[in-house]
Order: sequence, then structure tokens, then C-alpha cells
Amino acid sequence: MAWSKLWSLPSFYLLSIWAIYKHLVSGLVQSNGVPILVKLIEIFLGLHFRFHGLSPCTIDLDDQTTMHFWTANHRRFDKPDLVMVHGYGGNSIWQFLGQVGPLSKAFNLYLPDLLFFGKSHTKQSDRSEIFQAKCVVEGLKRLGLNRFSLYGISYGGYVAYRMAEMCPEEVEKVVIVSSGIVWTEDQKEELLYRKYGRNGLEILLPESPRDLRLLVNLSVYKFDPLKWVPDLVLRKFVQATKEYRKEKFEMVEHLLTKTPDSNFPILTQETLIIWGDRDNVFPLCLAYQLQRHLGPKSKLEIIKDTGHAANIDSPEMVNALTKSFVLN
Repeated sequence: MAWSKLWSLPSFYLLSIWAIYKHLVSGLVQSNGVPILVKLIEIFLGLHFRFHGLSPCTIDLDDQTTMHFWTANHRRFDKPDLVMVHGYGGNSIWQFLGQVGPLSKAFNLYLPDLLFFGKSHTKQSDRSEIFQAKCVVEGLKRLGLNRFSLYGISYGGYVAYRMAEMCPEEVEKVVIVSSGIVWTEDQKEELLYRKYGRNGLEILLPESPRDLRLLVNLSVYKFDPLKWVPDLVLRKFVQATKEYRKEKFEMVEHLLTKTPDSNFPILTQETLIIWGDRDNVFPLCLAYQLQRHLGPKSKLEIIKDTGHAANIDSPEMVNALTKSFVLN
């Protein structure tokens, strides 16, 4: 055991050096418009995922749609399977950095990149969260998952909810984090247009370092991750997010403009709702609305001094609540 641990450390560094070299060479040859700085950060994030037993996997669902996943290298049958669906702010390696380490010890993790994030894309015109859910479900079937629990944060919560609805037998338990799934038209209007004095879509799709700082400050409560980052660097990140900008705009536009369904489905699975009491994107009242909608099979956990990005503000608490609930 001691020897294997000793050997794993140099192996990790050798893997890191090789991966950086390989990605840098490919990035210099064909950068696809993504700044080298952003590619470097993604390399290190990917190495962190690999170190915790995950590997990237790309699946062509058909000639129109491709889904990308991070999946457990070795699927252990003494661990339950947990599918984690990221939000709108970036793909899975950007959003689950503080979770793959602790949660990979308890679960076989499967992390999809939603369409138009990371390496997932489609030629289909459907921009609904239902279509996103169908694509993730189909990808999981190709990976051999027939029984799993779900975790979805923010926009990923909408997708996870629809997955649980369409797969009542396959999905065991559901964790929804900071996701205003049952908001009303009035609440949409207030949050998107009146509260900030500008179109909420402009905030979600930043065009400048100033817009990006505003988006992060709305999401993270405890600290400012970008406080010491110069605008020069932030411009590179803004540039990197412009890929599939039109499609991302259409995704959120669909979500925000559709009329609320008076017969919105109630999930049959036990559901844990996790919310920060300082959420400035989806206020706490939406957590109570979702709990009332789901009824007695749901449970609400409110984390103090935590904003919308609970996975960044309070990752230890989110991880502990998720493990306790899913593992029972």
C-alpha cells in the first residue's frame, strides 16, 4: 500500500508534464480561437479530474449530436452512481473542481457537458432543457448506466429535474442546488429586468471584464474570486466564452420566455433542495416554492452565508449534504 502511494506521486507529475506538452502543442497548432491561457487552465483542471479517477469520453448520439462526459475510470459496484449536471457558467471541469475529490471517494461520478458547453454540441435547433435532458439520458444509456442518482445546479437543476421526470425507474434520488425551477412570470420579470436595471441575458453572457465581474459577484457571496485578476486576463476568458454564444443565448431565451406550466410535473423521487440564504440570482423564496411543489418527498437545506454558487461558497457543506442524502 505504501509503495503504491509513493509511486502514484511521480506518476501524477509525469502524467501532468506529458498532458501539458501534448495540449500545448495541439493548442499552438490549432487553438480554435480559445486563448492559450484558458487552455492551460483547462489542462490543469482536467489533470485534477484525472487524478481523482475520471476520464473524458465523447459519444456521438447520431450524426447531429455529440455529448462529452467525464466518467469514472473504474466503475465499482460497491459505490452508487452519481450524475452531476453543471450550470450555465461553464462546463463540468470549471464548476465541479471542489467536488470531484470528495465525492469520487463515495460515488462513481458521471459529469456531462451540456450542449454548447465544452465539447458537447448539436446541429438540432431544439434549445429546451427537455432536449438537453434527453441527450444526457441517451449518453448515460450508451455508458451502461441503468440506475443512478442526480445532482443539478442552477440551469443544470432544470435539466436534472426533466431527467428525473422522464426516467422515474432509472433515477433513484435527486439533488437540486440553487435552481429556480418553479418561478412565476412576475418573478422572472423582477429578477431579469427590474432588479438590476438591465437585461438579465446581458449579465449571463458577459461582453466585457466589467460584465464578468458583475456575474461572478452576483453568484459568489463569501469572497471575490476575480478581485486580483487584471482586466487583461478577464478579456481572455470573455473571448473564450464567445464560442456558441448564439446557441447559449437561445437556450436561456427559451427558458425565460416560455409560459409557466400550471401542470408542472411533481417528481416521484426523494429530492433534496440545497440553497444559499444569500442567493442573489434565485432568492430563497424560490426554494420554498419548489419544496411546496414537490411535497413530502422533498427536503430543504439552507446554507448560511452562501450565495448562488453554493458549490464555490460552501463546497464542504454541499458535498456533505449530498453524500448524506444519497447514501442515506
